Amino acid sequence: MTTPRLSTPRRHERTRVAIDVTVNGVLNFVEGRITDLSEGGAQIVGASMPARSRCEIHYGGQLVYAVVMWSEVDRMGVRFPYELTHGPLYNALERARAAAMINPAQIFHSQRPVAFGRRGLS
Repeated sequence: MTTPRLSTPRRHERTRVAIDVTVNGVLNFVEGRITDLSEGGAQIVGASMPARSRCEIHYGGQLVYAVVMWSEVDRMGVRFPYELTHGPLYNALERARAAAMINPAQIFHSQRPVAFGRRGLS
C-alpha cells in the first residue's frame, strides 16, 4: 500500500502564461511553451524529459537552469535551482501578473464612448 504524498504549500504564486521557449536537454533541443510560471519553476507543454534530469530553458537571450520534477508524454514540471529575479523570463512573468490584475470591466469602460448617439460627437 502506498502512502499519500502530502503536498507542501508553494513558496511562489503560479501565473498562467503562454511563453514559447527552447529547452536544451542532454542530447537535444526541444521547442515548448511555458503555460504556468513562478519565480521557482514552470510547467512546459510540448516538451518532455525524464524526471530528475537537468535542462536549460532559453528565452529572449536568457539561459535559465532547471531540474525536471515530473514528466508526462507531452509536458513536464521544472524547478529552478536559482529563483527568477531578473531577465526576460522574469519580465514576462511580471507582465503576465500585471495583466491578470486588470479587471475586464476596466477595459470595457476605457473603450466606451463618452456620449451616446450623434449628440456627443460634435
